[in-house]
Amino acid sequence: MGRMRTAVVGCLLVLLATACGSGAEQSAPATPLVGVILPDNSPTARWESQDRPMLEQAFEFAGIEPVIENAEGDEAKFSAIADRMIEKKVKVLMITPLTTEGGANIERKAKSAGITVINYDRISLGGQADYYVSFDNLNIGELQAEGLLGCLGTKRNAQIIEIQGSPTDNSATLIADGQRRRLGPLYDDGTLKLVRSQAIEKWDAGLGSTSFEQILDANNGKVDGVVAANDDLAGGVIDVLRERGLAKKVAVTGQDATLPGLRALLLGEQCVTIYKPIRDEANAAARLAITLAKGDVTGADDLATGNTRDLVARRDVKSVLLGADLITRDNVRQLVVTENVVKPAELCAGEVAPICEQMGILVN
Repeated sequence: MGRMRTAVVGCLLVLLATACGSGAEQSAPATPLVGVILPDNSPTARWESQDRPMLEQAFEFAGIEPVIENAEGDEAKFSAIADRMIEKKVKVLMITPLTTEGGANIERKAKSAGITVINYDRISLGGQADYYVSFDNLNIGELQAEGLLGCLGTKRNAQIIEIQGSPTDNSATLIADGQRRRLGPLYDDGTLKLVRSQAIEKWDAGLGSTSFEQILDANNGKVDGVVAANDDLAGGVIDVLRERGLAKKVAVTGQDATLPGLRALLLGEQCVTIYKPIRDEANAAARLAITLAKGDVTGADDLATGNTRDLVARRDVKSVLLGADLITRDNVRQLVVTENVVKPAELCAGEVAPICEQMGILVN
């Protein structure tokens, strides 16, 4: 009887151990975790105002638990957040690196822990990301160049100043490469004159404005067109042009279709901007991460139909590359307002009101 009781107790202990699991098993997440590290809160507010809520909604709808944090422009904080997420054993880690070096370091750690890595919006050159989701930045640069040429019209020997994005952001490099595909031959044959091309650390609009003013002064105040890599940089350029009485006389490009950029477009101070549907990017990245979190690598590969060449690591990164739209004064209503990208009341406030009325943009 004693041996039978001992055997029964032993069986019960085995059953309890199986049901409850060890401490490590208890701490394992019931649903797959996806870690997302956003880069900063400025100079653009998009990461918190757009990307975060869109990603959260997509993940939660799919029953995937997201852990989303913002590095606030701090490389050390970025690394610390990544370490915590790796420790939590996230299934997928999606990052928008501040620098390619920092991103690559994080990716090495994640890969060692068996975690799949997605580069979101920016790629880490020399890194080990499995996938990359972004807009086609070469195409964005080409669109900016086309917009500039359209605004310059038939003017020959136009003097051009380029205010480019951050030198540590590969997206900025690709955008500049796209611009050069169209503008390079025109610089070479003398149709256009490149005064100077200046990359701006951290896409800082204040620094961009100062740099542009210095270049303009060195060129005796002469400029016909400015290739500004985004709307924030364009805004800094336009501030200088206003002070010099040159606003509306110089063709200025931009990117992101921000509210200030669109208002400048309607006022005639900015020539073009580029609309990148952030919702499309967030949804594409979430869909890819969800597929991977569920263990469907084949499905993920089917989603990543493109490749991006990492020249540092000498490899191709499976990519989801999205299209963008060239926004001019004439198509703001069609491509931006009717799509609810911007609220008409905000777009048309103040001095822009009569222009909106002329263009049939109704303020409710």
